Parts: sequence; C-alpha cells; structure tokens
Amino acid sequence: MKQSFTVRDLPAAERPRERLEKYGAESLSAQELLALILGRGVRGESVMVTAQMLLSEFGSLEGVMDASLQDLKKLNGIGIAKAGQIKACLEIARRVQAQRDAVHEVLAKGKGRVTSPREVHSVVQSRLREYSKEHFFVLSFDTRNKLLGMDTVSVGTLNASLVHPREAFECAIRRHADHIIVVHNHPSEELEPSNEDLEVTKRLSAGGRLLGIELADHVIVTRDRYKSFKEHGLL
Repeated sequence: MKQSFTVRDLPAAERPRERLEKYGAESLSAQELLALILGRGVRGESVMVTAQMLLSEFGSLEGVMDASLQDLKKLNGIGIAKAGQIKACLEIARRVQAQRDAVHEVLAKGKGRVTSPREVHSVVQSRLREYSKEHFFVLSFDTRNKLLGMDTVSVGTLNASLVHPREAFECAIRRHADHIIVVHNHPSEELEPSNEDLEVTKRLSAGGRLLGIELADHVIVTRDRYKSFKEHGLL
C-alpha cells in the first residue's frame, strides 16, 4: 500500500504549477506559492506538505518572511538552499512593497509633485537606511512634475554603481515619462561625485536627448544630506 504523497498524486488541474499557468499567481494560496518557491519536497513527501508545515510553524507568509535562516532550517526538508530561496523571494517582495509605499506617500502629499532636490531626498531616504551598497534609482515624472514611479535600476559595489542608459530609460518609457531624475546613494556619506558618476550623468543626458526624455537632475544622497548636479552646474 502506498504510504507517501507527492504533487504528482494530485489531479493535473490541482497542481500549483498548472494552476499558476492557467489562472495566474494571484489565484494561488499561500501554501501553493511556497510550494512553487521550494520546487520539491523531501523523498516520499509532497512539497505541498512541506509548504503547509512552514505555514503551520510560522503562522502566515509574514511569519515565514520574518523567520531567520536558522529557524527555517530546523524544519524537516528545509536546508540552506531552500531556506535561501524562501528568504530571497520574500525579501524581493518586501523591497518592492517598500518602494511602492514610498511613492504612494509622495502621491498622497502635494498631489504627488516633486519640485526640488530636497523632496527627491525625502522620497528615497527611507529606502537607504539599511543599504551598505550603492543603489541607483530612476524617478519618472509627467509634464507637471507628478511622480509616476520609482524604479531600482542598479545595485552596485560599495563604491560604484554601474548603470547603462538602456536600463535607466526602459522604466521611464514604460511609465510614459516626460522627464526623469536619477538618484544614487553614497554609503561613505561623501557627497562629492566620482568620475564615474560624472560620466554616467553625461551618458544619461545624451541618451535622454535622443529619446525625448529629459534628464532633469542627478542627485547624490546620504542619510541626511544630498547634492544636486543641476544646482551645482554639473548637468
């Protein structure tokens, strides 16, 4: 008599991957989403059982998100690889939501208009407190300076962010932007632009002219300060 249960024992229409393809991710339960992240269970046991075990142990997806790698690894069938997959996927979701929250907060104030480098700093400030690496953001605006969205284009090393105009303007085109402001942080707290910063700005400005999307400013930010290329005659 068969004692084990795997996803293959489910009717095809009830398997998470097939349901994802047919109905979309929004239709899946928390258990099914975790099962897709994990990929497979342990020998003789369905990944659905492992996913349900995670939810039972930590109470919810939020509980799973807050669990440490060590806590996740205590569960049967969850090694460092699967624990890492879970943490990485949920961290991506957390960062995307934090970025959206920052934009929504701006949109709720002053009709979402950003008119100064100080306001740009305010938009991105909360995103930077935990980062030890340079992050390069593109803020897209319409003709009335209304913020359409903020996108993370690059995560660089401790002292460099590599950005290609293609990536920077891809999100601006997708958002139908009239102009953009690019922003990156200096973990060193030094506000002076590097030679690379100046070169990237020149390339983005030239690319914007070709595309008809103006590079309105480049702002370097730290925890409490900022420097505008436009205000200092660098753009």
